[in-house]
Amino acid sequence: MKHIIAFAGSNSKQSINKKLVAYASSLVSNAEVKILDLNDFELPLFGVDVEKQQGFPENAQKFLDLIKSTDGIILSLAEHNGAYSAVFKNLFDWMSRIESKLWNNKPMLLMAASPGARGGASVLEIAKNRFPFNGGHIVSDFSLPNFGDNFKEDKIVNSEFNARLLKAVATFQNKL
Repeated sequence: MKHIIAFAGSNSKQSINKKLVAYASSLVSNAEVKILDLNDFELPLFGVDVEKQQGFPENAQKFLDLIKSTDGIILSLAEHNGAYSAVFKNLFDWMSRIESKLWNNKPMLLMAASPGARGGASVLEIAKNRFPFNGGHIVSDFSLPNFGDNFKEDKIVNSEFNARLLKAVATFQNKL
């Protein structure tokens, strides 16, 4: 059986991206999925001086070890001011200092959701351009705009968007 980790690039307790991750994960068959919460991996704010004084934080190494031990990654990025959320960027920075190819070429379903009409398009574009330099193997991606209208009762209610997600999940699952 394959093992997958899934997480949102957000620390919001009401994260729409975590809701999307949970739903997308439920669509994967024949795999054990572990949904991670970035709140469980508290880290100091990255800085070279902090790294010199304290070394690498244990939680950054723990998260990196989870990536290394999995068969695939489902990640939905929150978009803050057109880029990664601070909590995700901080984790990303710490892990990349430990190991630059932090994604370890694991198959990845990359997603974003937003309350607006662009569906996190800016952060998805940033990640799709950046992650390959860090060992990212993005096999499919998905964007969900207008989250409040298109996602209700723990699932996507818009049939067109749901069909797109099903296709993205199938592509991801075939690459595991």
